[in-house]
Amino acid sequence: MGGALYIHIPFCKQACFYCDFHFSTSLKKKEELIQALVKELEIRKGELDNKTIETIYFGGGTPSLLANDELQVLIDSVYKNYSVIDNPEITLEANPDDLIDNDVSPRAQSRGLIEERIFENYRAIGINRLSIGIQSFFEDDLKSMNRAHNSEEAKKCLQLATQYFDNITIDLIYGIPSMSLEKWNENLEIAFSYGVNHISSYALTVEPKTALDSFIKKGKYLPIDETLALEHFNHLIDKTKAEGFVHYEISNFGKPDYFSKHNTSYWQGKPYIGIGPSAHSFNSNQRSWNVSNNSKYIQSIQNNVLPNTIETLSKKDKYNEYIMTGLRTIWGVSLNKIEKEFGEVFFQHLKASSEKYIKNGLLIISSNFDTHQNRINILKTTQKGKFLVDGIASELFILDSF
Repeated sequence: MGGALYIHIPFCKQACFYCDFHFSTSLKKKEELIQALVKELEIRKGELDNKTIETIYFGGGTPSLLANDELQVLIDSVYKNYSVIDNPEITLEANPDDLIDNDVSPRAQSRGLIEERIFENYRAIGINRLSIGIQSFFEDDLKSMNRAHNSEEAKKCLQLATQYFDNITIDLIYGIPSMSLEKWNENLEIAFSYGVNHISSYALTVEPKTALDSFIKKGKYLPIDETLALEHFNHLIDKTKAEGFVHYEISNFGKPDYFSKHNTSYWQGKPYIGIGPSAHSFNSNQRSWNVSNNSKYIQSIQNNVLPNTIETLSKKDKYNEYIMTGLRTIWGVSLNKIEKEFGEVFFQHLKASSEKYIKNGLLIISSNFDTHQNRINILKTTQKGKFLVDGIASELFILDSF
């Protein structure tokens, strides 16, 4: 089993109203931060027990704010300190306005230098997958979320990106209070028209202490409508299925062979290292997370001290995490694995606590066979249960100590 690397780039041009991720709108410490990322990669090179890196993911924040040579430094550091498979999946999260250059001369545009400079240079340093934060193709939606790009830039970047990259995913947000079903459908139709092979789509949620939270409390933004969000979600499932996408995780839809290998490694419990401020790591037995402060992170790394908090996972923790991640995916929760790895008490708890959801048509037990023709029983959500999966999973958790 290989491992994964996540590298957090904590910079954004501006704050989206709904976002609660760690980032800074100041780039003053960018050079110091990159040097610290390189150093952390070196410090932690032995943590994966010589497992081969299969995926590298630049997340944020907005990684596309980094210059190509800065990304190159980080990728070179990975290869210098870790064993990496041939042709790993290397994903870069990007915003549309960073993927086009509106300031170059018309002559340069006519010669195609924009595309060559941005997209060919990404490919040249090994990036082979783009995750583009579209969110919506409509101007009013983008303004209401305080996105840095506009509708024209969203469309233009996809027109260009699809000429150079086959493996592209875009983010779309549904459940926006002012978004009708017709408008949501048009968002999806526009996305399909560019031939993207993966869509990550999330309901607009209100996180504590975000600008959106404040606006709703002050009556400046319509409250979230769960009924509307469910209508959008069901339409999303139907439309993507008709276009040949597989709904392989609650928020992720991919054409065959275009599932996110990196995110799938999270859901299947593979070990990974998170590099950078606020980044999380997992090694099967422990989780850790770095401090969510750029200055404190840089200072600690400069002193050769990892600024992280470590949590050792109990058997109960591992069980609960498997329930949560398994139910969110097409692979479900293996009842055989629960019985074998966690024991009879956990197995009987899951059977008893899931019974009412099976009767209500929210969960189902299906069977298939492993390579040795042993029957495997899998607990999965039905389409009716998908939208409620987080709440259902929490009801299946074990809360007592074992």
